[in-house]
Amino acid sequence: MKIRWNPIVKKDLQVTARSMRISWGLFAYEAALALAFLLVLAIIQEEADSWYSDNFYSYLVVLFPVLAVVQVCIVTLIVPIITASAISGEKERQTFDLMLTTCMTPFSIVFGKVMSAVINILLFVAASTPVMALSFVVGGMRWSYLFYFLLAILLQAVFSGSIGIFASSLCRKSIVAVLLSFSIYGGFYVLTALPPLISMIFGMGRNMGESALFLLLNPVVFFEEFFMLLMTGETMFNGTISKGDAGIVTYMLSHYNLWIYVSAGCMLLVSFLFMLMAAWKVNPLHSGTGVRKKK
Repeated sequence: MKIRWNPIVKKDLQVTARSMRISWGLFAYEAALALAFLLVLAIIQEEADSWYSDNFYSYLVVLFPVLAVVQVCIVTLIVPIITASAISGEKERQTFDLMLTTCMTPFSIVFGKVMSAVINILLFVAASTPVMALSFVVGGMRWSYLFYFLLAILLQAVFSGSIGIFASSLCRKSIVAVLLSFSIYGGFYVLTALPPLISMIFGMGRNMGESALFLLLNPVVFFEEFFMLLMTGETMFNGTISKGDAGIVTYMLSHYNLWIYVSAGCMLLVSFLFMLMAAWKVNPLHSGTGVRKKK
């Protein structure tokens, strides 16, 4: 059976494969990850020597979360830049109207741009597997954790990519779209943390109610819960929230390890909504950015 590729994905991957930028990008990505690995290894060695500990390998378990966080930070910075210039770059090259004349729907165009960025990022993550594998060999981690991490970073790439493509659909200049995408993305960190913070302030550190549910959309909280669940088997909310401090929904999510799964579902839903809004904006019938009639 022949697989039908999205034409946008196929074209972008062909252009990327023929460019030297992908090679230099992989080199820089691997170099940053290897540098982080060596730096953490040196810090662990220094800490073990200062405590006169013979059990050096017990400290190596921190290699996995550190290298994973470095990759998450890199992906968070790269994907919005790639997708923020996807639509606006077409406008700058004056190929946007030509793209709209194809048989592809606006959502297919938006989805293809996001998926091409996600596939490129997965290429970077796959290339980093040898470095990540070192943390499993010397750190005694389970190999299944690497699979879970790939799923988590895929979710992060889709989430940040959808925000970038939405910003790109609003702007005509790539640099403006990049700044707007980072502003929107930063808003999720701040705005989703404000309701529970305000509730805790007015509740004297207690009684958050259901305001903690806003944290389901916070990428920082998601990855904090993700790494805690892998490393300790428990999460930040596990056993710390009582029925009197939170609503019934927050209490159930925090005591049955459902938080991480519901948070992933909420981030995927928000990503889909951003892509829908971007497709609506790209559609010339709605946005008026398509081919314009000359007066």
